[in-house]
Amino acid sequence: MKKILKTLLKTIVILLGLIILYLLFGYFIPFIEVPAKETSAPKTVDIYILTNGVHTDLVVPIKSRETDWSKEILFENTRSQKTNFKYLSVGWGDKGFYLDTPTWAELKFSTAFKAAFGLSNSAMHCTFYNEMTENKNCVKIPITQEQYSDLVKYIREKFYQDENGNIQLIKTDAVYGNDDAFYDAKGRYNFLETCNTWANSGLKAAGQKAALWTPSDFGIFRHYK
Repeated sequence: MKKILKTLLKTIVILLGLIILYLLFGYFIPFIEVPAKETSAPKTVDIYILTNGVHTDLVVPIKSRETDWSKEILFENTRSQKTNFKYLSVGWGDKGFYLDTPTWAELKFSTAFKAAFGLSNSAMHCTFYNEMTENKNCVKIPITQEQYSDLVKYIREKFYQDENGNIQLIKTDAVYGNDDAFYDAKGRYNFLETCNTWANSGLKAAGQKAALWTPSDFGIFRHYK
């Protein structure tokens, strides 16, 4: 019995130690900045980073010279089915978190456990906006057309597509409002690759300043104060 208790206590101590290390790394590593790539090209495309206080989305213009997102992320997939939007907000994350956890109070241990260890599928959350208002939770980032092309490629590659190249809608009532929808995604969310890690990597792909690595929105936004 003593041996079992000692093993159990040792396991708990190791787990607590790993959690503390993760929290320390998650706080301090984001202070290390990856600088923006230098360019002399004009910055004619405005993108945004948007957070709800936990989760970071990348916001892009729906129509531009590089692409027309409305041909891939259909307006008709939303409840409102409006067609006059100007911006598309895209976030990647754990499918269980997105669809089964409308509020933190309803978070199940099983959902959190599967998400932390990459045991469930992922999804893309797409929301349409008429306009973007700059504030501490929404930052505009002007980029070049070439940088935006790189970002478009980065975002598009995360969507799961069928054999015909069509993005796959997740049919669910668990949407957050009248102007959003969910889509199947590639990859598995885990404690090292979070929704914010994905958005941070998107900034790197577009040649913008970002954290070396970050599991939180804080790690992204601190570089844009």
